[in-house]
Amino acid sequence: MSTAVYVNLKEISRVSHKEIQLKDVADVFCDDSSVEAKCKALRVFTVREDQNKRYVVSSLEVIRLITHMNPALQVNNVGEVDFIIDYQKPKAPHKIWDLAKAVFVCSVCFCGAAFAIITFNNDVSVTSVFQEIYRIIMGKESTGFTILEVSYSIGLALGILVFFNHFAKIKVNTDPTPLEVEMRLYEDNISKTIIQNSERKESHTNAS
Repeated sequence: MSTAVYVNLKEISRVSHKEIQLKDVADVFCDDSSVEAKCKALRVFTVREDQNKRYVVSSLEVIRLITHMNPALQVNNVGEVDFIIDYQKPKAPHKIWDLAKAVFVCSVCFCGAAFAIITFNNDVSVTSVFQEIYRIIMGKESTGFTILEVSYSIGLALGILVFFNHFAKIKVNTDPTPLEVEMRLYEDNISKTIIQNSERKESHTNAS
């Protein structure tokens, strides 16, 4: 009777060592713990180049390696058909440089957001609207700093925090933030593009 092994290959795995084992790119389950341990330790890929690079590997290659190790195993892939190994050369952490990059990105985002809000307010003449509303309700001219401007400023900040659902480590609810959703979609598109480009290169090579 054959032993079933279930392999859940991840779409993309980042590694910093050249000898890639199955446990680095997939979750493995088997009723036989010894078989599971051997499968996890199985070497499925070796990085030859000493540079940061992404490699596309087929699940069929993984299945072939497992069955070659033990022909009696029944391999069931419940994950990706093609997966990506993202090799990054090991490097020492540079906390000052990382902090500088974080400060730079935050500064660019802050200035960009501020510029966008200012140009929007100028385009729709928010100042003139507030002055007109204040004159109609209060019967006198606005000084430019009234309850309308204060409420608008506070409401704008609160609205941004509620929309992005994230302030420091505090979240309004358990839903992923819009930024997390967009980043996930971006990562998925990147992975799909890498896999499709790899398939096209292989097809072109075979045709030649």
